[in-house]
Amino acid sequence: MRNERKNAVRQTIIDTASRLFYKQGYGNTGINQIIEESGVVKSSLYTSFRSKEDILMAYLETSGAATDEALRAAAYKFADPKERILGVFDYLIGLVQEKEYYGCNFLNIISEIPKEDERVRTQIKKQKNNVRRLFTEILEPIGKADMADNIYTLFDGALIANKVHDAVWPVKSARNIAEKLL
Repeated sequence: MRNERKNAVRQTIIDTASRLFYKQGYGNTGINQIIEESGVVKSSLYTSFRSKEDILMAYLETSGAATDEALRAAAYKFADPKERILGVFDYLIGLVQEKEYYGCNFLNIISEIPKEDERVRTQIKKQKNNVRRLFTEILEPIGKADMADNIYTLFDGALIANKVHDAVWPVKSARNIAEKLL
């Protein structure tokens, strides 16, 4: 029972911090705000996490797993590799049009942290490399695995341009280029 309570408190902190980090940024979110909005006491937060960065790591791990799952699901609705790649871009088109979309959480965080913060950068690279591997996995059976990094660059470039322009056209443009490449 005690472990269940401890896990529930930990998850509440992660959920609250995730929402805040995503919506207002890592730097703009303070520990006191996480405590206040999660409804946990300070000692419970520090029992679960040693630092704000530890909470950030849990956020990145959780959102990374959810992102990987969503991209795989979008791709593997289709049998044809080309349609799988386009399915990922179609998923992205839908995602960037959601009301509560504030950009790619990994790109948002990497733009906030110092270059020397290897722990966080390594976690973000891990998630981004999972996306690259997904594209490689999809393209390998048709002998086009060498194009995976090109597709990945279109994917991340579309996310960055979407953030800059706050518009769907960069993602649609990247999808069109991917379709022509394939």
